[in-house]
Amino acid sequence: MKHPPILETERLVLRPFQISDAARVKTLAGASEIYETTLNIPHPYENGMAEKWIASHASQFYEGNGVNLAVTLKADGLLIGAIGLHATLRHQRAELGYWIGVPYWGNGYCTEAAIAISRYGFNVVNYHKIASMHMQCNPASGRVMEKAGMCKEGILIDQVVKDGRYHTMIVYGIINREQRLAADGENAANDV
Repeated sequence: MKHPPILETERLVLRPFQISDAARVKTLAGASEIYETTLNIPHPYENGMAEKWIASHASQFYEGNGVNLAVTLKADGLLIGAIGLHATLRHQRAELGYWIGVPYWGNGYCTEAAIAISRYGFNVVNYHKIASMHMQCNPASGRVMEKAGMCKEGILIDQVVKDGRYHTMIVYGIINREQRLAADGENAANDV
C-alpha cells in the first residue's frame, strides 16, 4: 500500500502531518493575517480544530482525494506551514492550496513547496492539470502561483462571500507538460 510522500527541496521537507503538530498549526494558522487571505481557515482557530483537520488527512490520501503535507524547514524540522493537492479524479486534476505562517512570509518557501508538490502531482499521481485560485486582496499568493509555473486563466468577480463581503478570485493553472506533449504527439501521428 502506498503511503503519503515525503518531499525534499533545497530548504524544505514536506511531510505528512502528525497529531503532535496540532499546537503549532493552531498558532500559525490561527493568525488573523492567515484568515484574512484564505477562504477555508477559521478564526478564531479553536482548540481541537487542528487535531480534527490532521486526523482527516489519512483517509483523504488513501481514498485518492489528495494529499496535505506539513511544510517544514530542512535545517531544524520546524513546521512553518501547509500545502496540499485536493483531487478531482474524474477530470485528472487537483487544486493546490497552501498557507505559510506569517513570520516566514517573503522568503520564497511557499513557491519552493508549490513547485515540489506540483512535480509530485504530475510525476507520481499523473494529474493532467493543477489549478489554484487566490483572493484578489492577496496578490502575493498570485506571485507564488506564477513563480511555480502557473498561468493566469481568469478572474471570477464576486465569486465568494466571506464575512458578509463578496470577494473576487483570480484563477491560475498549469498543465502536465509531459502528458500534453505525449497527447499532441499522438494527435499529430493520427493526422498523418
